Amino acid sequence: MTNNVYVLINDLLLPADEASLMISDLSIQRGYGIFDFFKTVQGKPVFLDDHLDRFYYSASQMHLTVKKSRKDLKGLLYSLIRENNMPDSGIRITLTGGYSADGFNIADPNLIVIQQSFNINKDFAIKGIRLITYPYQRQLSHVKTLDYLMAIWLQPVIKENNVDDVLYHQNGIVAECPRANFFIVTADDCVVTPANNILKGITRKHVLKIAGELFVAEEREVSLEDIKQAKE
Repeated sequence: MTNNVYVLINDLLLPADEASLMISDLSIQRGYGIFDFFKTVQGKPVFLDDHLDRFYYSASQMHLTVKKSRKDLKGLLYSLIRENNMPDSGIRITLTGGYSADGFNIADPNLIVIQQSFNINKDFAIKGIRLITYPYQRQLSHVKTLDYLMAIWLQPVIKENNVDDVLYHQNGIVAECPRANFFIVTADDCVVTPANNILKGITRKHVLKIAGELFVAEEREVSLEDIKQAKE
């Protein structure tokens, strides 16, 4: 981030290089908190209401109170978008566990919103990506938490294998990638995505809707063997 990029800390709009949290925040002490991330294209948020639905849901599941109403939070987001004037971007809304007196119990949450320039890698759409599989199940997988421990820990393994990302599975049943849901197209042209033990992505929701208008689309168990037999 450059000096002329602004961020939000609770109610304050600040230059990024002046924004900070105290070290007693549970996001620092214990990695406790939630976030959501959406894109803007030509200055317009993409699927914003869907992302806010998930943000408030994640907060409730983690016993965190969002002090801002949906209307007020939207107002803050649009003020940040106007201030930064960054047409194609990614915006991350984070809610932390707050400044905990004992470093263990939830306190008054801190709200952080950052914006960064963001461009989709179009090569992925043409060439695809390479994955390795790894046996792992995220805890509280239905919630968009700050916990990316395994995904980051596996980065050296990903690089050593000359691949782009990892696909989690447990006992041969596929779940998700660290930052993406997973789909297959079966031999009979059915579009299938894992149903359980995953974060239900916003893009996933819209892919299922569109695919369901053109093909048979299913949410069900997907195995590693299913992937080997898949057309796509």
